[in-house]
This record gives sequence, C-alpha cells and structure tokens, in this order.
Amino acid sequence: MKVTLIASTHMDWVVLPLEEPYSNEFLDAFGGVTNRMGNTTEQWMKQDEDDSDADVLAEFAGRACYQSFHKPNPSTAANDDYIANIIFQGHESVLEHASATFYVIGVSRALTHELIRHRHLSYSEMSQRFVDLENTTPVFPPAIDQADAEEWVTAENAYSSALEDYKYLVELLEAKGFTRKQAREAARAVMPNATETRIVVTGNMRAWRDVIKKRFHVAADAEIREFAGEVLSQLRTIAPNTFQDFPEEPFA
Repeated sequence: MKVTLIASTHMDWVVLPLEEPYSNEFLDAFGGVTNRMGNTTEQWMKQDEDDSDADVLAEFAGRACYQSFHKPNPSTAANDDYIANIIFQGHESVLEHASATFYVIGVSRALTHELIRHRHLSYSEMSQRFVDLENTTPVFPPAIDQADAEEWVTAENAYSSALEDYKYLVELLEAKGFTRKQAREAARAVMPNATETRIVVTGNMRAWRDVIKKRFHVAADAEIREFAGEVLSQLRTIAPNTFQDFPEEPFA
C-alpha cells in the first residue's frame, strides 16, 4: 500500500478583498501581505509559523462569521485553541473549507468498495474495463501472513487461477468479435476482492475526520484500518490542529 498526498489547501492572502466597515479591524489583525486593493498589513492574526494553511483557513472561516479577527477571547487566540473549541462545540462546518487529495496504489478492490461508502469524499478509480488486469499484483488481507507458507500459497494459487480464467475469457470474447473493452468488462467478473486497484480520493477535513473515526478503529477491516492510519499520519502534517484530538493508536 502506498498513500501519497498530492494536493492540499493553500491560503492566498494577496487576493483577499478588504472592505469597509471591517477593513481597519481586519488590517490590524491580519498581516504580512499586500492584497489586490493595495492594503498592506502586519502578521495576519499574529499567525504562528507552525500553523498550517488548512488550520488557519478553518479559523478564518469561523472568525469571518462573527468578524472577530481581533481575537477578543484570549483563550481561543491561538489557532490550536480556536480549533479545539470548534471541535468541542461541534461546529465542524468550518473544517469543510480545507481539503486534501491522496493517490492510493497497491490496495484491494475490497478496500475501495468499503471506502466509497463515504459519500462526502470524491473518487477517481482505475477502470477495470480499460486496464488489463494481467499486470496487477494481488493484495491479500493482513491476516494472510506471507510467513505462513500454507496460507500464502493457498491465496496465491486461488488468485493465479482466477487470473488465468480472466485471461482466457478475454481471449475467447475477443475471438468472438467483442472489442477489447467489452471483453475486459465481462472477464473482470471472475476476479476476486484481492485484485489490486488504484484510486484518487479527495475530501474536506470534516469528511476525513468522519472517515478516520470509523476506519481507524479496532473493529474496522484490517486493510482499511491501515489505510486510515496512513491518511491520518499525513493529514497531521498539513492540518495538525484539526486532528489534535485523534489518538495515535486506533480508536477502540
């Protein structure tokens, strides 16, 4: 399994429009940029260098609701404290503005069949109608231990048999005059859940929190639990404050 973060939210302070009656308050609180109206400010919200764009965007969205850029409450002045309070209050809609996209390879169709149940994520998965499955590598569940020869050989033999049937069906159907696409879309019916797939998946931070709560759990399928743990690890690098309440080990 390889999970690669390929895109995430970036804040563009330069294009922010500053308009009356709030521009003076905004200018006092935001900083370090000149926007398209020519307004130069100091450090925005005295932002800590370690605060990520995703975390800061969530705070910006929350403060925009009340125009509280001057941070009247000292207990929520810091970004991590502000987001902690948002999470505690259950006002997670502001977390939806930031997003992250992953390219995931070396996972099974069993995993993606479970993953796509999360309707608030967006998906682009490798097509079995177009891609030749002969070149894919089986992805077996963690319970099938490679060190156990009996388990591993049994699983490999089952997959090899399915793959041979797949190749034979493709040849038969093409010989009957079906197009390559039509032959593959029919032959894929014999391929098992262990068939490797690849997928691009995007979600906002609120959606990712929901996925990880459900899948980074001791009761979750072992493969998708591993996936959720890897996603969480990478999300912590781009939105650490948004996931500050999540454990290092799977939920129990």
